[in-house]
Amino acid sequence: QYGYAAVFVLVGAESLGVPLPGETILIAAAIYAGSTHRLSVWLIFAVAAAAAILGDNIGFWIGDRGGYRLLHRYGRYIRVKDKEIKVGRLVFDRHGGKVVFFGRFVSLLRTYAAFLAGTLKMRWRRFLPYNAAGGIVWAALYSFVPYAVGNAIKHTSHTIAIVLGIAAVVVIVAAIFLVRRKAAQLEAAAEAAYPGPLPDR
Repeated sequence: QYGYAAVFVLVGAESLGVPLPGETILIAAAIYAGSTHRLSVWLIFAVAAAAAILGDNIGFWIGDRGGYRLLHRYGRYIRVKDKEIKVGRLVFDRHGGKVVFFGRFVSLLRTYAAFLAGTLKMRWRRFLPYNAAGGIVWAALYSFVPYAVGNAIKHTSHTIAIVLGIAAVVVIVAAIFLVRRKAAQLEAAAEAAYPGPLPDR
Protein backbone atom coordinates (compact mmCIF):
# COMPACT_ATOMS: atom_id res chain seq x y z
CA GLN A 1 0.00 0.00 0.00
CA TYR A 2 2.80 2.44 0.84
CA GLY A 3 5.37 1.12 -1.63
CA TYR A 4 8.65 2.97 -1.80
CA ALA A 5 7.83 5.17 1.21
CA ALA A 6 7.54 2.12 3.47
CA VAL A 7 10.91 0.83 2.29
CA PHE A 8 12.55 4.22 2.83
CA VAL A 9 11.11 4.80 6.30
CA LEU A 10 11.75 1.32 7.71
CA VAL A 11 15.22 0.88 6.22
CA GLY A 12 16.23 4.40 7.25
CA ALA A 13 14.85 4.06 10.79
CA GLU A 14 16.56 0.70 11.30
CA SER A 15 19.84 2.15 10.06
CA LEU A 16 19.80 5.09 12.49
CA GLY A 17 19.29 2.76 15.46
CA VAL A 18 15.58 1.93 15.74
CA PRO A 19 15.04 -1.87 15.85
CA LEU A 20 12.60 -2.17 12.95
CA PRO A 21 12.41 -4.86 10.19
CA GLY A 22 14.07 -2.84 7.41
CA GLU A 23 15.64 -5.85 5.72
CA THR A 24 12.35 -7.79 5.87
CA ILE A 25 10.39 -4.99 4.21
CA LEU A 26 13.07 -4.68 1.52
CA ILE A 27 12.86 -8.40 0.70
CA ALA A 28 9.05 -8.28 0.74
CA ALA A 29 9.01 -5.28 -1.61
CA ALA A 30 11.41 -6.99 -4.02
CA ILE A 31 9.33 -10.19 -4.03
CA TYR A 32 6.19 -8.13 -4.62
CA ALA A 33 7.88 -6.30 -7.49
CA GLY A 34 8.99 -9.59 -9.02
CA SER A 35 5.59 -11.24 -8.79
CA THR A 36 3.33 -8.30 -9.72
CA HIS A 37 5.61 -5.78 -11.49
CA ARG A 38 3.67 -2.99 -9.79
CA LEU A 39 6.89 -1.64 -8.30
CA SER A 40 10.24 -1.08 -10.00
CA VAL A 41 13.06 -3.13 -8.50
CA TRP A 42 15.52 -0.43 -9.57
CA LEU A 43 13.61 2.18 -7.59
CA ILE A 44 13.37 -0.19 -4.61
CA PHE A 45 17.15 -0.63 -4.76
CA ALA A 46 17.77 3.12 -5.06
CA VAL A 47 15.38 3.98 -2.23
CA ALA A 48 16.81 1.29 0.06
CA ALA A 49 20.42 2.30 -0.62
CA ALA A 50 19.65 5.99 -0.04
CA ALA A 51 17.73 5.23 3.17
CA ALA A 52 20.50 2.97 4.48
CA ILE A 53 23.21 5.55 3.85
CA LEU A 54 21.16 8.47 5.18
CA GLY A 55 19.98 6.56 8.25
CA ASP A 56 23.49 5.39 9.06
CA ASN A 57 24.85 8.92 8.78
CA ILE A 58 22.17 10.25 11.12
CA GLY A 59 22.96 7.42 13.55
CA PHE A 60 26.66 8.26 13.28
CA TRP A 61 25.93 11.93 13.99
CA ILE A 62 23.80 11.06 17.03
CA GLY A 63 26.55 8.82 18.37
CA ASP A 64 29.23 11.43 17.74
CA ARG A 65 27.26 14.29 19.29
CA GLY A 66 25.52 12.55 22.17
CA GLY A 67 26.52 8.92 22.50
CA TYR A 68 30.13 9.57 23.42
CA ARG A 69 29.24 12.14 26.08
CA LEU A 70 26.72 9.79 27.70
CA LEU A 71 29.11 6.84 27.60
CA HIS A 72 31.99 8.88 29.00
CA ARG A 73 29.90 10.42 31.77
CA TYR A 74 27.67 7.52 32.79
CA GLY A 75 29.46 4.45 31.42
CA ARG A 76 30.72 3.50 34.87
CA TYR A 77 27.13 2.78 35.92
CA ILE A 78 26.96 -0.01 33.32
CA ARG A 79 30.54 -1.13 34.01
CA VAL A 80 32.06 0.59 30.98
CA LYS A 81 35.22 2.33 32.17
CA ASP A 82 37.60 4.62 30.31
CA LYS A 83 39.87 1.70 29.43
CA GLU A 84 36.98 -0.12 27.71
CA ILE A 85 36.09 3.03 25.78
CA LYS A 86 39.72 3.36 24.67
CA VAL A 87 39.75 -0.27 23.49
CA GLY A 88 36.55 0.37 21.53
CA ARG A 89 38.09 3.44 19.93
CA LEU A 90 41.20 1.45 19.05
CA VAL A 91 39.11 -1.28 17.41
CA PHE A 92 37.19 1.26 15.33
CA ASP A 93 40.37 3.11 14.43
CA ARG A 94 41.99 -0.08 13.16
CA HIS A 95 39.02 -2.10 11.89
CA GLY A 96 36.12 0.34 11.79
CA GLY A 97 35.76 0.12 8.02
CA LYS A 98 35.26 -3.64 8.17
CA VAL A 99 32.79 -3.34 11.04
CA VAL A 100 30.75 -0.71 9.19
CA PHE A 101 30.76 -2.56 5.84
CA PHE A 102 30.11 -6.11 7.05
CA GLY A 103 27.89 -4.93 9.89
CA ARG A 104 25.33 -3.98 7.25
CA PHE A 105 24.73 -7.72 6.68
CA VAL A 106 24.25 -8.69 10.36
CA SER A 107 20.95 -7.69 11.93
CA LEU A 108 22.19 -6.40 15.30
CA LEU A 109 25.20 -4.61 13.84
CA ARG A 110 23.10 -3.18 11.01
CA THR A 111 21.04 -1.33 13.60
CA TYR A 112 23.85 -0.08 15.84
CA ALA A 113 27.16 -0.10 13.92
CA ALA A 114 26.85 3.50 12.71
CA PHE A 115 25.85 4.76 16.15
CA LEU A 116 28.80 2.91 17.72
CA ALA A 117 31.15 4.28 15.06
CA GLY A 118 30.10 7.81 15.98
CA THR A 119 30.17 7.14 19.71
CA LEU A 120 33.67 5.67 19.52
CA LYS A 121 34.94 8.60 17.45
CA MET A 122 35.60 6.94 14.11
CA ARG A 123 36.46 9.65 11.61
CA TRP A 124 33.47 10.50 9.41
CA ARG A 125 35.63 10.78 6.28
CA ARG A 126 36.67 7.16 6.82
CA PHE A 127 33.20 6.04 7.86
CA LEU A 128 31.39 7.42 4.82
CA PRO A 129 32.94 5.37 1.96
CA TYR A 130 32.61 2.07 3.86
CA ASN A 131 29.09 2.99 4.87
CA ALA A 132 28.10 3.92 1.32
CA ALA A 133 29.66 0.78 -0.14
CA GLY A 134 27.95 -1.43 2.43
CA GLY A 135 24.58 0.24 1.91
CA ILE A 136 24.75 -0.07 -1.87
CA VAL A 137 25.91 -3.70 -1.89
CA TRP A 138 23.37 -4.68 0.77
CA ALA A 139 20.51 -2.93 -1.04
CA ALA A 140 21.49 -4.55 -4.35
CA LEU A 141 21.73 -8.02 -2.82
CA TYR A 142 18.41 -7.83 -1.00
CA SER A 143 16.60 -6.15 -3.89
CA PHE A 144 17.69 -8.02 -7.00
CA VAL A 145 18.06 -11.55 -5.60
CA PRO A 146 14.54 -11.75 -4.11
CA TYR A 147 13.19 -10.06 -7.25
CA ALA A 148 14.87 -12.69 -9.43
CA VAL A 149 13.79 -15.74 -7.47
CA GLY A 150 10.32 -14.42 -6.67
CA ASN A 151 8.18 -16.35 -4.26
CA ALA A 152 10.76 -19.13 -3.87
CA ILE A 153 12.57 -16.89 -1.38
CA LYS A 154 9.66 -17.28 1.03
CA HIS A 155 10.45 -20.96 1.49
CA THR A 156 14.16 -20.40 2.12
CA SER A 157 14.19 -17.09 3.99
CA HIS A 158 13.69 -18.69 7.42
CA THR A 159 16.50 -21.17 6.81
CA ILE A 160 18.79 -18.39 5.60
CA ALA A 161 17.92 -16.29 8.65
CA ILE A 162 18.69 -19.19 11.00
CA VAL A 163 22.01 -19.95 9.30
CA LEU A 164 23.09 -16.29 9.33
CA GLY A 165 21.96 -15.93 12.93
CA ILE A 166 24.03 -18.94 14.02
CA ALA A 167 27.01 -17.64 12.06
CA ALA A 168 26.68 -14.21 13.68
CA VAL A 169 26.51 -15.76 17.17
CA VAL A 170 29.62 -17.86 16.47
CA VAL A 171 31.52 -14.80 15.24
CA ILE A 172 30.44 -12.69 18.23
CA VAL A 173 31.35 -15.40 20.75
CA ALA A 174 34.73 -15.91 19.05
CA ALA A 175 35.35 -12.15 19.07
CA ILE A 176 34.48 -11.91 22.78
CA PHE A 177 36.80 -14.83 23.53
CA LEU A 178 39.67 -13.25 21.60
CA VAL A 179 39.12 -9.84 23.18
CA ARG A 180 39.13 -11.34 26.68
CA ARG A 181 42.20 -13.42 25.90
CA LYS A 182 44.11 -10.40 24.64
CA ALA A 183 42.46 -7.83 26.89
CA ALA A 184 45.71 -6.75 28.53
CA GLN A 185 47.43 -6.27 25.17
CA LEU A 186 44.48 -4.31 23.78
CA GLU A 187 44.28 -2.13 26.87
CA ALA A 188 48.00 -1.38 26.67
CA ALA A 189 47.76 -0.55 22.96
CA ALA A 190 44.69 1.61 23.56
CA GLU A 191 46.40 3.50 26.39
CA ALA A 192 49.40 4.11 24.16
CA ALA A 193 47.14 5.39 21.38
CA TYR A 194 45.03 7.59 23.71
CA PRO A 195 47.21 8.42 26.73
CA GLY A 196 45.77 10.12 29.76
CA PRO A 197 42.15 10.92 30.61
CA LEU A 198 39.59 10.89 27.83
CA PRO A 199 38.20 14.24 26.65
CA ASP A 200 34.63 15.12 27.58
CA ARG A 201 33.66 15.52 23.91
